[in-house]
Amino acid sequence: MNSSSSPHSLGQSSASFAVSERLSNEDIAPVKNQTWGVYTLSAMWMSNVHSVAGYVFAASLFTLGLGGFQVFSALIAGIMLIYVFTNLAGRSGQKYGIAFAAFCRPAFGVFGANIPSMIKAATATCWYGIQTWVASTALVVVTLRLAPGSAALNDNSILGMTSLGWICFLVMWFSQLAVFYYGWEAIRKFTDWAGPAIYLVMFILAGWIVYKAGGLDHIDFSLGSEALSGSEAVAAWFTAVAFTVAWFAGTTLNFADFSRFMTSRKAMERANFLGLPINFALFALVTVVTTSGALKVFGELITDPVHLVARLDNATAILLGALTFMTATIATNIVANFVSAAMDLTNLAPKYLSFRRAGVLASLISVAVMPWKLYANPVMIQYTLGTLGSFIGPIFGLIICDYYLIRKQSIDIDSLYTEDPRGAYWYSNGFNLRAIVALVLAAVVALSISQLPVFASLAAYSWFFGAFSGGLFHFLLSGSKNAARA
Repeated sequence: MNSSSSPHSLGQSSASFAVSERLSNEDIAPVKNQTWGVYTLSAMWMSNVHSVAGYVFAASLFTLGLGGFQVFSALIAGIMLIYVFTNLAGRSGQKYGIAFAAFCRPAFGVFGANIPSMIKAATATCWYGIQTWVASTALVVVTLRLAPGSAALNDNSILGMTSLGWICFLVMWFSQLAVFYYGWEAIRKFTDWAGPAIYLVMFILAGWIVYKAGGLDHIDFSLGSEALSGSEAVAAWFTAVAFTVAWFAGTTLNFADFSRFMTSRKAMERANFLGLPINFALFALVTVVTTSGALKVFGELITDPVHLVARLDNATAILLGALTFMTATIATNIVANFVSAAMDLTNLAPKYLSFRRAGVLASLISVAVMPWKLYANPVMIQYTLGTLGSFIGPIFGLIICDYYLIRKQSIDIDSLYTEDPRGAYWYSNGFNLRAIVALVLAAVVALSISQLPVFASLAAYSWFFGAFSGGLFHFLLSGSKNAARA
């Protein structure tokens, strides 16, 4: 891989090194043809936002005691922060055509990068399984509504799920794997229409709710479970902003996996603007209207759109609505979790694991962890995914600090894929121990904030504390040019 002729090297490499099969394959190597335009990436963001889980998350913010406008403004403020963070995380991918795992190599070393990528893979794989299961429970609800006779399959238990539960889970599981298995082009085509398609159903659903409620003037948008004012309302609002940032933190971290396909930095930023603040504003608005109106129509707070669709009187409307939400959830899970898990597992053993093989492996692991039992145990969630999640902020802060403050947005492409000790990112046998220490220290900070009762009031902001700590510790330990290469 000679950087002097590579379109992505920009002249940063001082030497040409042999490419190691332990560090590169067709899926990990820099993208040669960056062909994605504004629509593709913005549609992919739509797919990441428009899901059952995304709707439930947005609607659940009402339980903080906030009213409709407060929830809407908090969602917009949070997504604007994500817009900024995503642009920062995506520039290296677009500029050099490299994936997230390769982006971690300058900071952690060519083999040390497996540490953050495996943390991200483990988190993404577990959440992939959980999201698949959550979506399948919604499918169970719709199935029971349309085919009451299927209730006979819902009375037994096989490894913690009923027969109907297993059927719906496997339907969702196979559907996602089928899209993923045909590669990036299939994912692109799927999200190109899946993201926008959900708008049709959501606007129809919102319109129907408003009609049933007697008009917007009959809907009370003050849905907070408790009346908050003054400092309490301000605190709850900032908590909602922090939750919104944390909700998208995973995709933000590995955004280079997507930005590497973009034709230009300008196209990436335009797509991010359309797909994040603009798209999310519409999504949040529809969610607030629908959730608020449903309380008027049904007399209860319904945060799950599939449960709302199941309340419709027309079987065809129920079926189309449910299928649309299921499709959107498949797209979301692929974008937010499946891609990350597959890319990071590929980085672990590129000689043996292609993007497709790694995706199949991640899919099998997502079943093996029995996500229905994992999700049903809050203590297990807290001490497994909660612990892994505490590394997400620190990893983000560390690699952003490394790229912008230490390397001044300059990466030696040849050194990313070689085991030659002369490579800039070889450090000590491929590991930058300083970066690893910085990551551990920052994770301790984030984990303490999120888990210890003494910091309960700050728990929602653990991602911010972790990101700042990761950048700070890395700069202190590896900030000088000599230290960065030691």
